[in-house]
Amino acid sequence: MKLVILSTFISFIIIFIIGPYFIPFLQRLKFGQSIREEGPQSHMVKSGTPTMGGLMILFAIILTSLLFITNRTELFVALIATIGFGIIGFIDDFIKIILKRNLGLKAYQKLLLQFAIAIFIAVYAANHQNIGTVLAVPFTNMLLDMNFLYIPFTIIFIVGFVNAVNLTDGLDGLASGASFFSAVFFVIASLYNGYYELALFAGSLVGACLGFLRYNIYPAKVFMGDTGSLALGGALISLAVLTRMELFFFIVGGLFLVEAASVIIQVSYFKISKGKRIFRMTPIHHHYELKGWHEKKVVRVFWLIAFLLAIIGYIALIINI
Repeated sequence: MKLVILSTFISFIIIFIIGPYFIPFLQRLKFGQSIREEGPQSHMVKSGTPTMGGLMILFAIILTSLLFITNRTELFVALIATIGFGIIGFIDDFIKIILKRNLGLKAYQKLLLQFAIAIFIAVYAANHQNIGTVLAVPFTNMLLDMNFLYIPFTIIFIVGFVNAVNLTDGLDGLASGASFFSAVFFVIASLYNGYYELALFAGSLVGACLGFLRYNIYPAKVFMGDTGSLALGGALISLAVLTRMELFFFIVGGLFLVEAASVIIQVSYFKISKGKRIFRMTPIHHHYELKGWHEKKVVRVFWLIAFLLAIIGYIALIINI
C-alpha cells in the first residue's frame, strides 16, 4: 500500500512540476484548441487554449511505472495499451493542430489502429495463465468463462470504452475527474485481487489525473486533447482486462457508457426520424449546458455520478470476495 501511495505521489508531482513549463511551451508552439462553431457558444472563449496536455499525463504514467516495474508482463501490457492509444490520439491532434485538418484522422484510420491494439491485448489476456477467458461477475463470487466469445467481446469492449472516454472529454476537468474515480477503484480492486504491480500502475494513473486537474479544472489552462483522453481510456481498459474486471467497468465506467450511448441514440434517432433530435446536443454533457446549467455545475454533477458508480463498484467487489 505504501508503494501505491508513493507511485500516486510521484506521478502527481511530475505533472505539478512540469505543468508551469510545458503549458507555455505548448503556447509558444501555437498548439491551440479550435472550437467547433456548432458547439455551445459559451465555449468560444476557450479558442486558443493550449491542447495536447495529455502528453504530461503520458509522461507521468510512463516514468512512474518504469520506476516500479519488475519482470511482470502485465504492467508492460498496460503501458503498451496506454502509450499505443495515446499515440493514436497524438497523431489525431497533430493532424488537426499542425496540419490544420479539422477532423484529424479519418474514422476508419482511427478504428483500424484501435482495433489493432485491442486485438493484441485480447489475445494476450486470453492466453495468459493468470487471466484466461474468465471474467469476474459483480455482486457474486462467480467467474464467467467466455470461452471462444472472450476475444471478440474484449476487442469490442476495449474499442468501445476507449472511445467513450474520448467522448467524455468535452468540459474542463470532466474526463480527468471521472477517470480519477475509476482509477481509484482499480487501485483497490488490484490490491484486493493480488495484482500489486497493476495497483502501482493504477496509482500512477490516479496521481496523473489529480496533477492534470490542477491545470485542467475550470477555467482550464490546458486541454488534454485526444492524446490524453485516448491514453486515459487505454489505461483504464487495460486495468479492467488484466484484472478480469471488464464486467465491473460497465458499472464503474458507467458515466463513460452513458456519454457514448447518448451519441449513438442521438445519431440513430436523427436518421430514423429524418432530422429530429432527442437531446439538444451530444455527448450528453452538452445537453445540460444548453439547458442552462453552468459548465462547473455539469462537471460537478457528473463527477458525483462517477464517484457513486465507483462506490457501487467497490460494493460489488466486496460481495464478490
